[in-house]
Amino acid sequence: MEIQSHSGHFKLWRELELHEFQQKFVIKAAESTDQGFAIRRSDGTVEPLSGDDVSTNSRKVSTIYGVVGTIRSLAATHVLVITSRKEVGSYVGFPVFRVMSMKFLSCNEALRLPNHQEKRDEAYFRTLLRVIESTPGLYYSYETDITLSLQRRFKLTEGRMSKPIWKQADPRFVWNRNILEELIENKTGQLKLKTSPATIILISRRCTRRLGTRMWRRGANLEGDTANFIETEQLLEFEGFRSSLLQIRGSIPLIWEQIVDLSYKPRLNVIDHDQTSKVVERHFRDITQRYGEMIAVDLTDKHGDEGQLSAAFAAEMQKLPNVRYVSFDFHHYCGKSNLENIQVLYDQVSEDFEKQGYFLVDAEGKILLEQKGVIRSNCIDCLDRTNVTQSYQAQKSLNAQLQRLGVLSSEEGISIFSEDFEIFRTLWVEQGDELSLEYSGTHALKRDLVRYGKQTMAGLIKDGISSISRYFLNNFQDGVRQARFL
Repeated sequence: MEIQSHSGHFKLWRELELHEFQQKFVIKAAESTDQGFAIRRSDGTVEPLSGDDVSTNSRKVSTIYGVVGTIRSLAATHVLVITSRKEVGSYVGFPVFRVMSMKFLSCNEALRLPNHQEKRDEAYFRTLLRVIESTPGLYYSYETDITLSLQRRFKLTEGRMSKPIWKQADPRFVWNRNILEELIENKTGQLKLKTSPATIILISRRCTRRLGTRMWRRGANLEGDTANFIETEQLLEFEGFRSSLLQIRGSIPLIWEQIVDLSYKPRLNVIDHDQTSKVVERHFRDITQRYGEMIAVDLTDKHGDEGQLSAAFAAEMQKLPNVRYVSFDFHHYCGKSNLENIQVLYDQVSEDFEKQGYFLVDAEGKILLEQKGVIRSNCIDCLDRTNVTQSYQAQKSLNAQLQRLGVLSSEEGISIFSEDFEIFRTLWVEQGDELSLEYSGTHALKRDLVRYGKQTMAGLIKDGISSISRYFLNNFQDGVRQARFL
């Protein structure tokens, strides 16, 4: 619930009261008697708050922390509310919360359905509602828009900043814009860095376009939107300075599929479509307009089904002279725990990566540097190999930022501080897990490569368990999970 203050700025109420009456639900601000609304239980109609709503004693009162939206089924209207939350970090000085639990308030449930098929459809719909109630990885803030990167925020016009938070937001990352869920991953760590404390924040914004789960949603649609497209921002706060690095990931922007067929690794199928070149062009035109100069890093294997997909991607990229394409067979170079070989990839992109730079603003809000471009990384799922690669590039950029701020000398890097380096790597491991849980249903693979720079026996066992879990979920549960996005 959003209100406008006398100064013209908008804020969200942090706590709401849910009053349950026989005829209606009333949701009102805990600190106000006139801010809120009522929902008729007979038909789900939303009405303004009246004097009777706040003066009548309800049969049950509880505290909720937000209203996500409403969903209509055949028989009922369902209002999704946040019942518990946890503060997990901050963004530009404002708290960020993770949704810990939600529930649906159902209206007009007594409506009778006329036939057996509609009763079955309604029962299935309620199954999907239970899936939504338990969806993990949803984040929000009451006081600031977490869908915008630091650089975009500072370049907004004053007029746009005076609008309500939901009007400032980037719709690609607002998951309840059409009563979907917001998925913005936020991780925060406190660094000591010699005697100078700093804060590092990791935020991943998962796009609402081309939604779906692993195997069930691959590649691109005809508009150029890709599956599992994620913008990740790493922020550093130090003595009033703020710096930011953006990276993006997303499925290979061809029209391709991987149909679940009970085999352990279903065959990849690149679809021969007359719009393929246009799809690739649309995808990179969109992200180039948003982010600037583009480096497309392809981490797929160069043999087997992956090799065919990678070759098709490379062929299309030759038609785009304004986008640099770099092919790096991650498993060939970095397999068997040879993570140090990722330097081979970095050597190929370092000059352009360093020219792209990062965003930097001083304590007075003066922009000192702007990020001029971005690296787009992909493997097949855009989870495991991609996360390892992005964390490595993020480490390189973080070193440059700390050197610019005078925290480190030109010869030093964050890796010399064992405790701080562990915090940095843990942030990237946990972030990779969150994104993997959303797309595949399991923790990320190759977590040890991010955390320790090598694979351990315990890590191999965990990867094996996760791989088996992914197989089970792909074949027997992701169909239901996919249905919630449709």
